[in-house]
This record gives sequence, structure tokens and C-alpha cells, in this order.
Amino acid sequence: MNKQLLISVSREFGSGGREIAHILAQRFHINYYDRNLLDEIANENSFNAEKLRKFDEKPRRLFFSRTSRGETNSPELIVANYQFDYLVKKADEGESFVVVGRCADEILSNYEGIVKLFILADEECKIKRIAESRNVNPDQAKSIMHRHDRKRKRYHNYYCTIKWGDSRGYDLSINTSRLGIEKTADFLEQYIRERFEIA
Repeated sequence: MNKQLLISVSREFGSGGREIAHILAQRFHINYYDRNLLDEIANENSFNAEKLRKFDEKPRRLFFSRTSRGETNSPELIVANYQFDYLVKKADEGESFVVVGRCADEILSNYEGIVKLFILADEECKIKRIAESRNVNPDQAKSIMHRHDRKRKRYHNYYCTIKWGDSRGYDLSINTSRLGIEKTADFLEQYIRERFEIA
């Protein structure tokens, strides 16, 4: 593939967004970044990846952090900026990749090859997927879903100008409950191929 392709996948918890991101990375033969992003950053900087994960995709806690002369002691902000800088560096190097979350829809918005996707699903479908994958009952699954989505929304809205899930911030918002995971991935693959004229 001669053109750079950057696929940003934002998603509701339980919608299948992560699976779709994996599928698209495989079909376009490009790198996939999600939690493994912290492993890459840790390896490059001799950090402990497990310590970084404690602050992954979390907004800065204002009451427990300070900024002085452009420097911050907020671990959430430091980890977020490490990830943002890493993604920009990879994009500047011309790498093509799929990235899940990490505010990539805004961080990478100035690149010509960016595709911004938001994956959602009907609540009952998400609850069923979570209950099956976590081996919990539907009430527990619903609680897990709401907790994760609240966290994602707070994180995204802290760092981005366009709100999480606002369709104006994405090229496509798509409900996986209509076609299922595989066919939704087929649809998105076709859209990307036609848009960027990828054979």
C-alpha cells in the first residue's frame, strides 16, 4: 500500500469496536495499537509498562496534580501525552496503523490518510456480549458497560474539543447490531478501500 492509512477506532464498551479494529489491521496489513502502545513506549524509554497501565485512558485528576512552568506531576496526563506523542511520531514517519481510542481521532486529525470511526451497538447486544465474555449476569454486565463508557467519555472529553460519540467528530458512526461484527468490518473495509482507492 503506497498511501498512508491511519484508522482511528473509538467505541462503546461491548460494541465490538476492538474486534473490528483487529480485523481492519489484518485486512490492510498494518500495525495495530491499543494497550500494546504502552509496551512500545515502555520499551523505548525503559519504563515499567504495568505502572503506565494504571493511568491509561484516564483524565487528569485536578485535585491531585499540579502544573508549574509547563511541567506536570499528573501521571494520567504524562501517560496520555506519551501516547499522543508516540502516535504522532509514527504518523510523521509515514507508518500506517489502526489505533483504538487514545483520542486518535483528534490527535491525528491533520493527516490526509486519517479515517475516524465510532463503533456503537444497541444496549441489549452490548450487555449480552459483555455477559458472555466476562461470565457475569446481565445486571453486572450493564454496570460494567456504564462504568467503562463513563471513563472513556471523561477521558476523551478532557483532551478533545469534539465530544465522545458526537457524529460530527467522525467520518462514520456505525451500529454493529445491524450487521454483526464481521459484516460491519466488511462494510468499513469497502468504504476505506473506495475512499482511498486501495485495490
